Amino acid sequence: MKLRDVIPAFLAAFIVLAMIASSRAVDTRQIEKVFNKQVLDGEDLKIIDQFLDEAVRELVNTRDFAEIAKLRTVILSKQSTQGQYAQQFSESAFKHISAGLEQAKQLPQDRQFKVILNLLILIDGLQDPRLTDSAIALLKYNNQAVRYWAVRCVTNPGLVEKLNPGASTSQELVQRIAEQLKELVDTARPEVLSLMAEFAGIVKVPQAEELLSRIADARMKRYVDWTVEYELVDGTILKSLYGKIADTGSGDPALARRFGQLYSYVMQRYLKGRDVLPEANEHYLMSVLVDVEDKCIGRILRRPQSTIKKAVEQADYTAVQQEYDKLFGDGTKQGQLAEQLKFDYGTNPDGRKRVAPLTLPEPPKAKTPET
Repeated sequence: MKLRDVIPAFLAAFIVLAMIASSRAVDTRQIEKVFNKQVLDGEDLKIIDQFLDEAVRELVNTRDFAEIAKLRTVILSKQSTQGQYAQQFSESAFKHISAGLEQAKQLPQDRQFKVILNLLILIDGLQDPRLTDSAIALLKYNNQAVRYWAVRCVTNPGLVEKLNPGASTSQELVQRIAEQLKELVDTARPEVLSLMAEFAGIVKVPQAEELLSRIADARMKRYVDWTVEYELVDGTILKSLYGKIADTGSGDPALARRFGQLYSYVMQRYLKGRDVLPEANEHYLMSVLVDVEDKCIGRILRRPQSTIKKAVEQADYTAVQQEYDKLFGDGTKQGQLAEQLKFDYGTNPDGRKRVAPLTLPEPPKAKTPET
């Protein structure tokens, strides 16, 4: 399961409430007559607009939030690929959702948050580039759940697939998304960083590499001070870094350095934290080590790799340390990763190139909080 499909805990209660069945629904009789038409006239286009007007207004105005999931499902089910229909649906969705967001701003804070959240969930489902600016405007909203869904909207793989082919307007939008996301990195929760890393891994703009680098740097900083949470996210970050490295052919030394240093921190945390980390965090680290060994390390070394998998399954820390020394070196000689990807780990104070990753500080005495 991808992290994108995992609903964060702070949304769980709200989502459960929103999925309760309801007897009310927007009237779909007229739009169903239009839905399968091959050629549409002016009246047909008006029906599409009226349907979205009614559906979005009901979504905004209802106080029965158990109705909302059903409303969203109905709206999404009425999308079509027929040219005239799709264009009108997109234009009307943009017009009425934008109006709904403006109306939400006038509501009391509690209802405002719920209405905006549900409109963002609808935008995420629609995957329409025309609606992206509405989500971008909410990336810094003062509610954590809204920020999560705003990020989810602008990083949606279906949306990105529509933007990635390379049209100039699409490229400009992708660049703008990446620039906006960079500003969120230092304060973003792990599940939000995961969405950003997936996005940065697949879009084809220079700003994506900058975003991915910033995400990796932020995570490494938290490894160093032993405050990192939900290490499972680092599997996504590492695979995105590797994807970018592989895309460049010969590799990007700056990205490769971050890949090597972050993976080394994951392995060092596993080795050094065995007596202080909660069981959940240990399992997260094991999952990252095994997944990245399979998806990335084997390809870098050009041979199947399962040494780490066998070692962690047997809790053989000695074998893990031996593999660490092979991959990263022992401080006096270069490890296999740096050798294959042709990078170093930065510069020492004396000006010499570091041949091995930085060493993770020893863990604090007390147990770290379970995540």
